[in-house]
Amino acid sequence: DVFYIGRSIDYAIAMEGALKLKEISYIHAEAYAGGELKHGTLALIVPETPVIAVATQDDVKSKMYSNIQEVRARNAEVIGIGFDDDRELEKYVTETIRIPRVSGFIAPILSVIPMQLLAYYTGVKRGNDVDKPRNLAKSVTVE
Repeated sequence: DVFYIGRSIDYAIAMEGALKLKEISYIHAEAYAGGELKHGTLALIVPETPVIAVATQDDVKSKMYSNIQEVRARNAEVIGIGFDDDRELEKYVTETIRIPRVSGFIAPILSVIPMQLLAYYTGVKRGNDVDKPRNLAKSVTVE
């Protein structure tokens, strides 16, 4: 299992990251809103559980750091995605992926790219055909 967490618009990016990992690598992944961690999600965190934490929204950053500390207290391995000038993030995570500092509304565009690359290279490492994922349609018709 891999868990993704985010707050505000970063939660939407966390959901996209989890979806991409499932589609390409066939690993069970779920995204959770940082504010919902105490509602059962923390019970799923065991030592070395991989957690991807998206922390680009300045208005909720202190709360996000608190969420990261909660999963780290359970010995999760946390990869943080944040701005290149955010030195505080690295205090709380196992590894850091940095993106350039941009406005909060543009940050999701940049922060989704490392998520896509993580899914891609995980799928490649697992020997999956990442160009033709199984059971994935290029278009969906809704009736």
